[in-house]
Amino acid sequence: MTRVGVPSLAKLNLDLRVLHKRADGFHELRTIFQTISLSDKLSIELEPARRTEIELASSVEIADNLVVRAARLVLDRLKFKARVRFALEKRIPMGAGLGGGSSNAASVLIALPALAGRRLPIEELVAMGEMLGSDVPFFLYGGTALGFGRGTELYPLPDAKAGSVLVVASGVHVSTGEAYRLLARETAGPLTSEAESPMLREFQRVIWNLSGSALAQIPLKNDFEGPVFRVHPELEKVVRKLNKAGAKPALMTGSGSAIWANFADDAARTRALASFPQNTVHAVKFVSRRQYRNRWRRALGSAAAASCFA
Repeated sequence: MTRVGVPSLAKLNLDLRVLHKRADGFHELRTIFQTISLSDKLSIELEPARRTEIELASSVEIADNLVVRAARLVLDRLKFKARVRFALEKRIPMGAGLGGGSSNAASVLIALPALAGRRLPIEELVAMGEMLGSDVPFFLYGGTALGFGRGTELYPLPDAKAGSVLVVASGVHVSTGEAYRLLARETAGPLTSEAESPMLREFQRVIWNLSGSALAQIPLKNDFEGPVFRVHPELEKVVRKLNKAGAKPALMTGSGSAIWANFADDAARTRALASFPQNTVHAVKFVSRRQYRNRWRRALGSAAAASCFA
């Protein structure tokens, strides 16, 4: 039997632009992903067996847990029968736009082939990730990345230059589907290729400035904020409170509801942290792609040679 504890980190959308609705029903996106140090605790036991059995013990009951779905995808693709036991301790707030479920799924896609000693090409892992969710492929890479399309078309970016970062997850539930519907009602009329151009030019300026400027100097934006804040004004109050405490910027991640804030130094972040209920705030660090890969190599040990990070 092989037993390991593996990384399962959260993400932020540093910038998120929503363009038109595509023929496949998804929206065309432009976004900047960033892995952060906030993480779930996921351990895996794998033992070859005559038939596959998958068990999951989770600190939170999740009706459609991506961990089990990802495990079946990988084992079926490998034609590898095993008894697999997962223990998942959720620390990433759920339904907050931090990608916890997607990260769990990606961790399974990375770990199981390595533990089975059967390396899968990253392209196959990405294809499986796309089947599980739009954010899953990003967690196969980590670091700072540009997301196109559904967010599954990914390109590496230089490491973003953060100060001291705080994440506020107040527990407000924002439905992703409803957030898109609200945004569509707001922008359905003028969403033409001609009208999109200023948005894309603004996003291009953000990308070009990312490598040479601190986050406080870049005009980052999340298109979901306007419609979501109208329905959940308490989230806008969080942003205003963080701005008043010196954050620059303070933005929502994904379709909400978590808010991330960048401070000039740890002292300013600590003062802001103390002004929120303890169970709603997390002091975090940005995790670069190199740091992400190194975490995985350490976690997998000798099995890392069969992983997509080899």
